[in-house]
Amino acid sequence: MRWIDLTTWDRAMHYQVFKDSAQPQYSVTFDLDITGFPEWVRERGYSFTFSLVYAVTRCANQIEAFRCRFVDGKPAVFDVINTSFTYLNRETGLFKVVNVPMRDTLEEYAALAKET
Repeated sequence: MRWIDLTTWDRAMHYQVFKDSAQPQYSVTFDLDITGFPEWVRERGYSFTFSLVYAVTRCANQIEAFRCRFVDGKPAVFDVINTSFTYLNRETGLFKVVNVPMRDTLEEYAALAKET
């Protein structure tokens, strides 16, 4: 993690807008053609959910702005943002939040997510 210098940061205005928000976040929605992805995942025996979470997070980690967070009220950029997703326990019908650290490969990530 590295701290962001507000005097030179081109996104300082955004910091001013979000710094006092209870949930300082912003959503982005877009269409994405994943034709072939489900079959590719199935052929390898991976969970579709784990694979999609990994792929989206890997792409997001390539964009510095998506790795920005507030730490003690100050903006910082993390080297990597890990994953967090909901999981339905079919036996109880309850959801829980699962946190899984990113890994270098989908194979490593899928195995860790399954174990977690």
